[in-house]
Amino acid sequence: MAQGPETQEIPAAAVLIVDDEADHAEVMGEALRRLGHVCTLVHDLESAEQELRHGQFDLIITDLVMDNPDDGQKVLALARQHQAQAETIMVTAHGDVPTAKAAIRGGAYDFIEKPLDLDVFRTLCQHAIQTVMLRAANTELRQQIDDRFSIEGIIGHSPAMRQVLATIRQVAPSKIPVLVTGESGTGKDLVAHAIHTNSPRARKPFKPVNCAGLSASILESELFGHVRGAFTGAERDRQGVFEYADGGTLFLDEIGDMPMDMQAKLLRVIESGEYVRVGANEPQRADVRLISATNRDIEAMQREGKFREDLFYRIQGAQVHIPPLRERREDIAPIVNHYLEQFAGQFEKQGMTIADDAMGLLMTYDWPGNVRQLINVLQKMVLACDEPVLSARHVPYEVRQTEQGQEDGSSTVGSLTGLSLDQIEKQAIRNALRVSAGNREQAAAMLGIGERTLYRKLKEYGLK
Repeated sequence: MAQGPETQEIPAAAVLIVDDEADHAEVMGEALRRLGHVCTLVHDLESAEQELRHGQFDLIITDLVMDNPDDGQKVLALARQHQAQAETIMVTAHGDVPTAKAAIRGGAYDFIEKPLDLDVFRTLCQHAIQTVMLRAANTELRQQIDDRFSIEGIIGHSPAMRQVLATIRQVAPSKIPVLVTGESGTGKDLVAHAIHTNSPRARKPFKPVNCAGLSASILESELFGHVRGAFTGAERDRQGVFEYADGGTLFLDEIGDMPMDMQAKLLRVIESGEYVRVGANEPQRADVRLISATNRDIEAMQREGKFREDLFYRIQGAQVHIPPLRERREDIAPIVNHYLEQFAGQFEKQGMTIADDAMGLLMTYDWPGNVRQLINVLQKMVLACDEPVLSARHVPYEVRQTEQGQEDGSSTVGSLTGLSLDQIEKQAIRNALRVSAGNREQAAAMLGIGERTLYRKLKEYGLK
């Protein structure tokens, strides 16, 4: 293994050296080969382009001026396009230092002047390689975290969502019915699909049915199917979702909206495993795992006589409750970063990032529409932004009104009555730290103050 500056071990790196002077390229290559790195040497822009398009490198070293004065800049541009994970070092003559500094602003890691001091050269290269390796390790760690704390597009690092994911993993291998509860937009359909795809039934159908707004007769035909002539317009036999999902999973979304007479028929199917097509006499059997979901208070509906108690206990073999986004604000940043990358690629705006002030606004908003609303807002922000960074001015007006539409601030005034200015400030800092999950940089951005000011305030108020 190569020994870096400060005697740290650095894994062997793949290095591309681009220099039209073959002897000079060989000297650089030999200096890095002695450290254990694998070096590829090319001597013109065309060869460099071929390597950058088809190879994979950790470090690119290029002469700034070769056959043409801008060849090095072109190599840098190609490296950023085809080797985004790599770092680039420019080699330059003394008179080209201003150009090399401009290259750094364009994304180069650093530059070094000719004639080379090989010790300085090796140290600089080791630092660049170390940067690449550390970034790759962080990416791998994030992937491991995502593998542990996300399933099927469900993103959440908060304790509440870790519990949701743990429950999914626990109940998925069984046949037990599952009831998923939570407000609209929290991702109940994602949970249902995740349970299915992590179960032994994953190769069989997953069939969702939304019970909201369907009459009893339409829902009965949807679930059980019908035979030709069963009712006006039934011109042919129709397969129901119980039959279609045989061996798989049936997801009944918004089951709290199911009419009472259909609740009784569904209960009989669950108890016996048999159903009858509308207009038929012969029962049929289906092996279906049932997952239900609702945004309503089923227990309150039972007390009001709007949902059958016996059906409730049948569908609630296990329960997964998804808390609203406002109760797990630490999940907002991971969700934003995930979908920002997705939408940036979708709209050909790769590399787009989000500024702390914009993230702060997103984290302090209450999101009545939960994750679905957050994703929708972020998609619109990316689509409308023509800059590489999403800032606070790209956040929609309704989200920037953090008092939930009360522009006169009346809701805040009432809660602050009787507090001193110091108490108000202390509470504001405490809230910012809470919603930023302790990230001081983000908390300072939310409060509109500098980090040094925040540190001083933390010390002044005894906050940690």
